[in-house]
Amino acid sequence: MMPDLGKYAFAVLSSYGVTIVLLSVIVLVSFWRARKVRAALDEIENRRGN
Repeated sequence: MMPDLGKYAFAVLSSYGVTIVLLSVIVLVSFWRARKVRAALDEIENRRGN
């Protein structure tokens, strides 16, 4: 059950919403960046190995 937030309900709930969105974006960007860096490292290793 959600507690009664009174006149602050919009501010509290929108803050939670913004936080969830921003954390999701950070996680997605981190995974995207990790994949990009891994591909670059694999390419460098392949060039040095040949």
